[in-house]
Amino acid sequence: MATPASPAPFALGTFSAAGEPFPGLVVGDRVADLSQALDWRPATTLAVLDRWAGALPELRRIAEGTQGWAELEGLRVHAPIMPRQVFQSGANYRQHVIDLAVAHRPSDSEETEEQARARVAGMMDQRAREDQPYVFIGLPSAITGPQDDVVLPSWTTQPDWELELAAVIGRPAHRVSPEDALEHVAGYTIANDLTARDLVFRKDMREIGTDWLRAKNAPGFTPLGPYLVPAEFVADPGDLRLVLKLNGETMQDESTKDMIFDVARLVSCVSQTTTLLPGDLVLTGSPAGNGMHWGRLLRDGDVMESTITGLGTQRTRCVAE
Repeated sequence: MATPASPAPFALGTFSAAGEPFPGLVVGDRVADLSQALDWRPATTLAVLDRWAGALPELRRIAEGTQGWAELEGLRVHAPIMPRQVFQSGANYRQHVIDLAVAHRPSDSEETEEQARARVAGMMDQRAREDQPYVFIGLPSAITGPQDDVVLPSWTTQPDWELELAAVIGRPAHRVSPEDALEHVAGYTIANDLTARDLVFRKDMREIGTDWLRAKNAPGFTPLGPYLVPAEFVADPGDLRLVLKLNGETMQDESTKDMIFDVARLVSCVSQTTTLLPGDLVLTGSPAGNGMHWGRLLRDGDVMESTITGLGTQRTRCVAE
């Protein structure tokens, strides 16, 4: 008996030429306009995700076809999805947390750096076994395209980058187990979760704690994409390489193996409190190598180039307000 052929690898995105943005299916350097190929309204990637289980066979059929393709070159690439909800994970890369803890240990500490690293590493291992991820809410209005300029607001002096793997939900998830959580993930994309470091902690009343609204949700502070790659074409979300370059110099270079809580545990954790909906984003945290680590924050004219294995590349330029 012949072995069934594997489906042609494809991705989803949102594009425009001269008119309104349209959802597109990407194979190589070609794009099929899904607003024409699928009789669904409204014509958005969110509409596709709302019908994800039924849409997949249709998408595979279109990917194998030879008609109705346009060249990717010349199209504007928008954020692949405009989600209903955005969930963001903090302190989720082991080496990043260790670096931060060691860098901020008291100046009069009697620990050597090696001892401090060993101590914090033990704490992270215990956290992975016994604790829950740290997750907070972001705003969809912060999302921008993978090639759009990022405006640095005048009210922050420490804008920073944070390259992250983003899981995109394809099926409602409420109180799912880690073992079942990945069945609710449609695919993955790239996010750069910018942060105004000087505004993370409230200076007027430290007891309040963090201010994620102002620190992370300025317009354009979440470049997303270029594409949504279906989960079937991502061999292992727990073994992807993340690389962010600033003006050509590598600043972040890490594997998702370094996550404290993997994608399944993050999705499961969020679903214990709320219902994840199709198109929702679960950002999975950023590895070591942020601007605060290098003592170099974002400035007017900086160019960030971010890649994750198999998910493409986003390239954004910073512009002072």
